Amino acid sequence: MSRHAEPRPSDARPFDMVVIGATGDLARRKLFPALYNLHQQGRLPAGRIFAAARQEGGRDGYLKATEEAARENMPAAEFFPEVWRAFSERVDYLQLDATDPESYEGLAEQMAGYRERARVFYLATPPNLYGDISQAIEDAGLITRETRIVLEKPIGHDLESAQTINDEVGRNFEENQIYRIDHYLGKETVQNLMALRFSNVLFEPLWSSEQIDHVQITVAETLGVEGRGGYYDKSGALRDMVQNHLLQLLCLTAMEPPARNDQDLIRGEKIKVLRSLRPISSLEEVARKTVRAQYRAGVISPHSVPGYLEEEGIDPRSTTETFVAIKAEIDNWRWSGVPFYLRTGKRLAHRVSEIVIQFRQVPHLLFADQAALMQENRLIIRLQPDESIKLGLMIKVPGSKMLLKRVFLNLNLADAYAGQRAPLAYERLLMDVIRGNATLFMHRDEVEEARKWCEPILDGWVERDDRVRAYAAGTWGPSESIALLERDGRSWYEQLA
Repeated sequence: MSRHAEPRPSDARPFDMVVIGATGDLARRKLFPALYNLHQQGRLPAGRIFAAARQEGGRDGYLKATEEAARENMPAAEFFPEVWRAFSERVDYLQLDATDPESYEGLAEQMAGYRERARVFYLATPPNLYGDISQAIEDAGLITRETRIVLEKPIGHDLESAQTINDEVGRNFEENQIYRIDHYLGKETVQNLMALRFSNVLFEPLWSSEQIDHVQITVAETLGVEGRGGYYDKSGALRDMVQNHLLQLLCLTAMEPPARNDQDLIRGEKIKVLRSLRPISSLEEVARKTVRAQYRAGVISPHSVPGYLEEEGIDPRSTTETFVAIKAEIDNWRWSGVPFYLRTGKRLAHRVSEIVIQFRQVPHLLFADQAALMQENRLIIRLQPDESIKLGLMIKVPGSKMLLKRVFLNLNLADAYAGQRAPLAYERLLMDVIRGNATLFMHRDEVEEARKWCEPILDGWVERDDRVRAYAAGTWGPSESIALLERDGRSWYEQLA
């Protein structure tokens, strides 16, 4: 993208955005760089941005600190001081006690003459404040028909707290005004998953138990807790990753085609998938279908890294899981008998997020003498670090009599759209909020159905009181994760291992 990008016509009306918790890590590392990029590209419609937080200090001091954070977290080639100065003219800073309605009086005065604008309240705060903040916004008279409120995950710590928060926010906002954000859904390849399925006649007829043997969904990180020890030790991999990111990817992979590209219909199909997940409720099922583990000291090349219990902010007696593997099953006509293997963890061998669709073997082996070399077709949808779609096919090796080998057709999105910058997840999601498009955001029922499915697993771990498994940092997790698939005659796809 040129530094002097031509403004693009926007289908969004002018807006006012209030970022509550604007001095926090999320706002400075993600939200304001995303808003800056949208401004720099000419995609951000006319409007004002209010940064609100308790911290004392004026606008100039806030903008200076936010600029420093943006420079640290953006590629140098994408940061232009003169563009930042122009962008910062749209930003004001308000000292605000988020849960005190009287604190909103100054904001209410500034927004009084702009009731026709889209109003976005982005809550970059702890979730336990969501109810109080939404009530304060209502008490200050700031809610209009065009008001939207954005909630970051996690929505509560368990099902009961999630329902409480949803109830509290729902007392002041209609469901269609509430945008529960999962940044994974803003990734280009996640959206390409829907395009791949529903815009190509090639795949949809094969997308069922008749042709698919199993599905693997992996979200692997090489990082540890990175200063989030206090939060992570109370959460763990199941709450932090599985019930949000991985289940959302599962829904998009398994959902039925909606009647049209409509946000309510798409979210409705995802909810049906969650309600069709077979419960893992008995202690025997928890033991057989789930694996939890915690990383120990190891090597993430080229550095040695400490174990989880040695990380800052972690209780040295902690049994919190940093790795989870689960065998999930969907009880409906399309997916009966097709396991979905979910895996996520910190300090693993490589950073990679991908969905692997493993097709069944051909029904009749024509080349019987090549039986040992035959491999099933495999579709790999990679979300990060590089976004790509690969399809593994069996072909004849050139020059041989009839020697077969699997070769991948590779669609690398960076190569396919060379020179065209793909928007970052938060850029797309922020624009969708401004436009009022909730397709890539979670409905209340999605949050609560995911909690309902995960909670028996968490309860089973506690009731069984099993020793949490261990794995060395820099590996692909504990041996029990390998056994989870090997019991079914399958194995994890680890191209990078």
